[in-house]
Amino acid sequence: MSRTVEIARPAELSELAQATLRRLLRAWFDFERRLARIPLLQRLDAGTFTREDYLGLLLNLRQQVIEGSRWISRCASSFDRDHADVRSAIIGHAHDEHRDYEQLEADFVASGGDAGAIRTRTRNAGSEALHGYLMYRAGEPNPAGLLGAMWIIEGLGEKMAREWASRIEQLTGLSPDCTRFLRYHSENDGGHMDKLYGLLDRLCTTQQIADDMVCVAAVVGRLYALQIEEIDGE
Repeated sequence: MSRTVEIARPAELSELAQATLRRLLRAWFDFERRLARIPLLQRLDAGTFTREDYLGLLLNLRQQVIEGSRWISRCASSFDRDHADVRSAIIGHAHDEHRDYEQLEADFVASGGDAGAIRTRTRNAGSEALHGYLMYRAGEPNPAGLLGAMWIIEGLGEKMAREWASRIEQLTGLSPDCTRFLRYHSENDGGHMDKLYGLLDRLCTTQQIADDMVCVAAVVGRLYALQIEEIDGE
């Protein structure tokens, strides 16, 4: 009988996986602090965020979103036959997200942006660094460390997207039809996190693998923050 990766909860994880989860939580808190220092997001918190800020956010996030399914698919293909269950779980994750960018584009246009501008937008420096790092790591054999990347990116959707959407609507006067990308992720990334717990339990079998997951989470947190910092620098 073929093995499958089960949905799991933190209390169900192995001892090593639970210890790794605690370290990943610390990486998340560091990422959260980095986000709080970014001027664009400080304006969101302070109440001075504008429609132009929102358009800039969507414009610069699109490339990271559109490339997401590419590195996730590459990650899946890099697992060997002994990890066929992991490969299947990650392919399913890539399938869930491979057209998310279309919703982001629709929100951009609904908010007053030009469709041609967002579809021809190139990656900013932070997005370029993030994409390059993720694609490199995804090409390594059995890239279990990339669970750290998924932890940061999926965590952003689960923990912050709904709050951001509500705050953006409040400050800009935009309707919920303009924040559907954020709201979709706030509603669905919690389920993705449950699947990540299952992958964590499956893959976190040695201290070296655990350390790599935490390292990748730290790097991705820094590069993702850089991506948003670059919005004001352009």
